[in-house]
Amino acid sequence: MDLTPRLLEQFTVLAEEKHFGRAASRLMMSQPPLSQAVQRLERIIGTRLLDRSSQGVSLTPAGEAFATDARKILEAQESALARARRIASGKEGEVRVGFVTGLGHWHLPRVLADAAEQLPGLRLHVRQGSSGALTELVRSGTVDLALVRQPELDEDDLTVHRLTEERLVAALPVADPLAKNERLALADLRHHQFAGLGDGPLQQLARRVLQACERAGFVPGLQAYADDLPGLLGYVASGLCVALVPEHTAALSFPGIRFLPLTDEAPELTTTIAALHRPHADPAVRSLLAVAAASLSG
Repeated sequence: MDLTPRLLEQFTVLAEEKHFGRAASRLMMSQPPLSQAVQRLERIIGTRLLDRSSQGVSLTPAGEAFATDARKILEAQESALARARRIASGKEGEVRVGFVTGLGHWHLPRVLADAAEQLPGLRLHVRQGSSGALTELVRSGTVDLALVRQPELDEDDLTVHRLTEERLVAALPVADPLAKNERLALADLRHHQFAGLGDGPLQQLARRVLQACERAGFVPGLQAYADDLPGLLGYVASGLCVALVPEHTAALSFPGIRFLPLTDEAPELTTTIAALHRPHADPAVRSLLAVAAASLSG
């Protein structure tokens, strides 16, 4: 005979009511089948669980212990079912998230905050890397979802979701005479020395800066190099040079720097922020992707 969830439920309700009639009513069944079910349960266990009298029923010590354990079994079963459903719906699970350096100060915190609010059962593990490195980690399955800038993928083995766009702006030392303006044309910086990005995590951004300057009619003179945005802005804050950076870099609040929008319409001055994942992503990845898209689209 099987110790079914229905049999456990029948016994726990009877243990609570201590009356066959009331228990049968709660279980939406008649009294004789309930009595037969309890007798069947006692045969399965091999001991008496109830003392029956004209006034009702009382639990034997074995019945008290079994009623407590039966409730725990039913609660554990319901918890397991609910968790499986949450995982299947993408509301619970674990997602490994990669992000490029330039997205860690403004974009990533918004995604993490919204995910914590909307998907509290989701556990996220984040790691930083270059676009190229993260692409390979997604491809190998080490990272589930990567937030990158300006993806350059020709292969069809990864899925790309464009989340938002971000303009490049000019970062100038506050002492620079041009910093008094409200906006600039990129050509206004032709005689300035630039801080450039090396062949590190932001190399794609470095290429776009060079292309934008060439479209404006000059090749930027590079006085210094950095591998990340804080290092780049450190050079600008020192007064040594200027730089082109994504507009939300202003959220880093570097003292001594003025960020100015550019009037140029060059396509290189607009960068795309995208999410990468393998095809047929699991529900948790799809749920996080939906949150990221909503977080960054506003």
